[in-house]
Amino acid sequence: MLRIVIADDHPLFRAALAQAVTATVERAELLEAPDFDTTLERLLEHAPIDLVLLDLHMPGSQGLAGLARLRGLHPEVAVVVVSANEDPRVIRRALDHGAAGFIPKSAGLDELGTAIQAVLDCRTWIPERLASAVDAEHADDEDAVLAQRIGQLTPQQYKVLARVADGQLNKQIADDLGIQERTVKAHMSEIFQRLGVRNRTQAGVAFRRLELIDPAGKMVDG
Repeated sequence: MLRIVIADDHPLFRAALAQAVTATVERAELLEAPDFDTTLERLLEHAPIDLVLLDLHMPGSQGLAGLARLRGLHPEVAVVVVSANEDPRVIRRALDHGAAGFIPKSAGLDELGTAIQAVLDCRTWIPERLASAVDAEHADDEDAVLAQRIGQLTPQQYKVLARVADGQLNKQIADDLGIQERTVKAHMSEIFQRLGVRNRTQAGVAFRRLELIDPAGKMVDG
């Protein structure tokens, strides 16, 4: 019995992915998550998980930062990125950050099934029509190092960093997370050390580097 998490904030697309999984996998337990925090909860509460189908643009994911975070916490879990963004550079970055495949939201049910089966067979999958363009993109070593460092943050540190990137002050972060302001300061010190930065501005810029512009031209929800 395979255990698969479908992480997407759109119910209709979650249903389409579930249909593709059901048609492809003979025995599978499907778990759904409408946001990034719920995705992490599913991974903890229902371990072991075999596969996560991850929408880069759902609430809390913050683009590739969410992928880096998930891979850092659960390196043993295969993650397939699902996105309406078909930019070859985005796909290249997702693969470099540990994604086992990339499924565009424009894919039909047959293509969804093919992609899921390929990943379950331990093969990397991207649409054939995009393969040449993705191969032509060069890996960004600085980007990869940053993704690795963000992946090593604790869940609370990740939440603090995301709010720093949004411009919140320590008191606002403390109120938002229900913790003491001194705890926020302690998290910030650890974040600076882990990311190799010296201040809040540099930390926010580093985090924003892994965010993406969605196809409608809006920044990923935070």
